[in-house]
Amino acid sequence: MDTTRNRLIRVLQEHEGAYVSGQYLSDQLGISRAAIWKHMKALEADGYEIDAVPRKGYQVRQSPDKLSKNTLNWQLDTSWIGRKIIFEKEIDSTQMLAKALADQGAAHGTVVLADKQTSGKGTKGRSWHSPAGTGIWMSLIIRPEFGPREAAQLTLAAAVALTRAFRKEGIDAEIKWPNDIYLNEKKLAGILTEMQAEQDYIHHIVLGIGININQKEKDLPPDIRDKATSLHIETQKEWKRQELIHLIWKELESVYAHYTKAGFASIREEWMQLASRLGRRVKVTTPTAIFEAVFQGIGAEGELLLEKTDGLTQRIYSAELEWIEE
Repeated sequence: MDTTRNRLIRVLQEHEGAYVSGQYLSDQLGISRAAIWKHMKALEADGYEIDAVPRKGYQVRQSPDKLSKNTLNWQLDTSWIGRKIIFEKEIDSTQMLAKALADQGAAHGTVVLADKQTSGKGTKGRSWHSPAGTGIWMSLIIRPEFGPREAAQLTLAAAVALTRAFRKEGIDAEIKWPNDIYLNEKKLAGILTEMQAEQDYIHHIVLGIGININQKEKDLPPDIRDKATSLHIETQKEWKRQELIHLIWKELESVYAHYTKAGFASIREEWMQLASRLGRRVKVTTPTAIFEAVFQGIGAEGELLLEKTDGLTQRIYSAELEWIEE
């Protein structure tokens, strides 16, 4: 349910560039003009620049370049993602909180975001370096209508959505199977999908996304500087995180809608177009073996397709890939 503050932000946004009278806002929101004034002061405390002129009303001159629930609601144009936002300045892990909220019944599309994580989670229990003010650390609660067999495909679909968003910003990112986004041979973003399900029914999926945005090289831990990157490192410019978040949410909605209506086939086709190192040799590590093969892409269910030395294609559902330099 929309809060009064969210509704106020949307009314101001609809009249962006113009003054809106306190009486009009009072009538629209069903609260007193004194309450409107208090909400405006709260927005100013959050960094909004607001002109208040007698007999003309209020005008938002500029929204702040920072993450908060208010700034994330400003110019939000999604159908279901982010309509409920939980924002924390600092948290151990957005994924942990989102899973707890999902267990308590949090709605489809709820997003947990943090400016800083102290125990950010990656795949296979790895940590994710998540300092304040530099990245996008968020987890999305999804309550899908498809079954557990299709859940792994959601990670691949989310990778397509993220890569679409980057490319719309002129960033030639690529997907590394199954859940990483790479830029110039280094890791830019990661996706973590965790599910609560029964044999034939998914209670919820929590889709965690971590993206390095404004880190400088010195901000990255020394042990990952040769493996990881950020948008700032690659472009030498500062990025507005809330604008990227909105774009990513729109692309996630678009891909999810297409996937649920048309299935995985077209998502797979786009994934193949965005894949990194297609047709190149890779080192493959599975729970039972380590071997080299040629990466052929993904199959109809999202499984890994590999051409082995005997020329036969092998399908693998769980593995780690390491690129072999040629």
